[in-house]
Amino acid sequence: MQGELVSINVSDGGVPKLPRQRAAIRMTGVDGDRQANRQIHGGPSRAVCLYSLDLIAALQSEGHPIAPGTIGENFTISGVPWGSLTPGVWVDVGEVSLELTDYANPCRNIAGSFLNRDMRRVSVRLYPEWSRLYARVVKEGTVTVGDPVIVR
Repeated sequence: MQGELVSINVSDGGVPKLPRQRAAIRMTGVDGDRQANRQIHGGPSRAVCLYSLDLIAALQSEGHPIAPGTIGENFTISGVPWGSLTPGVWVDVGEVSLELTDYANPCRNIAGSFLNRDMRRVSVRLYPEWSRLYARVVKEGTVTVGDPVIVR
């Protein structure tokens, strides 16, 4: 199963995360990215956050003002059936290897990306297969927009 990395998103803390063309990926996360609350976000098992461009488009069609990076994902990918990505699955993004570790619970910081600020739309408990995913970095490297995303 193969998709594409369509956006790499970073910020100095908080959202939206802004796009960049390429980034070094370390065990600790994406170079140039920082989380405002390290007790909830970041760390070795939550080094990279991923989301689907296909789901962003579906949410936009429902009227949500979401866009790549606005809900805090570092990698926005397309072409991969999102439901096939679950904790324990390995994903190669360009020369980087990731292991998906957990679903990312929505928090109030991303509320502006949703109608009526109702971010429950990406809650794994309420809408399975619509949640962001966290990953740990298994193999470090550099990624560039357009890199292949291969699910193993």
